[in-house]
Amino acid sequence: MSRPPAPQGRTGRPPRTSRAQILEAARRIIDREGWEKLTVRRLASELGIGPTTLYHHVRDKEDLLVLVLNDYLGRLERPELPSDPRERIIAGAIAMHDAAADWPWAAEAVTTDGFLGRLDAPALWMVEAIVAGAADYGCTPAQSVFVFRSIWYYTVGEVLVRTNSARKRAGDLRPRSLSTLDASQLPHLAAIGDLWGEVSGQDTYPLGLRAFVNGLLAQAASATPE
Repeated sequence: MSRPPAPQGRTGRPPRTSRAQILEAARRIIDREGWEKLTVRRLASELGIGPTTLYHHVRDKEDLLVLVLNDYLGRLERPELPSDPRERIIAGAIAMHDAAADWPWAAEAVTTDGFLGRLDAPALWMVEAIVAGAADYGCTPAQSVFVFRSIWYYTVGEVLVRTNSARKRAGDLRPRSLSTLDASQLPHLAAIGDLWGEVSGQDTYPLGLRAFVNGLLAQAASATPE
């Protein structure tokens, strides 16, 4: 008597999914579809597993983002930081800017206050460099936080504006020349004309950062009692 055919389909334990596989799949989704599309169910589909299996590794979308960000930021090469507090702040901010510019979605994902508290220590070295530089300059803890937050807002704004501008240029929205403005109503803007776009296209982040940091530290020094 012949033996009946073996049942088709998966048998036994489901294949294990490693953290490296999860991160790789999450990065693929982000690069292909944007970080907003990264969900537990979408990631499970990318990995070819059930959402229940993935929930053993992560709780929700925010957990996923934290996992990916910790991995990305923790792998960044750390420059040798200057001993001068002011230059250390600037070096930390430039490293932060470059990391965000290389992967702009990261800047968007962490724009919510309190998100930094979810990141691991290896991912926060740039924040530490800026806050430590401010403290060594003589800032109070509250002033050090203000210095970092101000620099972070400036940096995120710079990165997102440039990223979104590049996307718009690649699409249907074309920039309008200021030279077409009514000079009787907006004389200075109309006089600037096409120069606005030319200057705006320049990478002035380091120059603006230095001026910004100088102003923040001068403000902190004038507010701190001798």
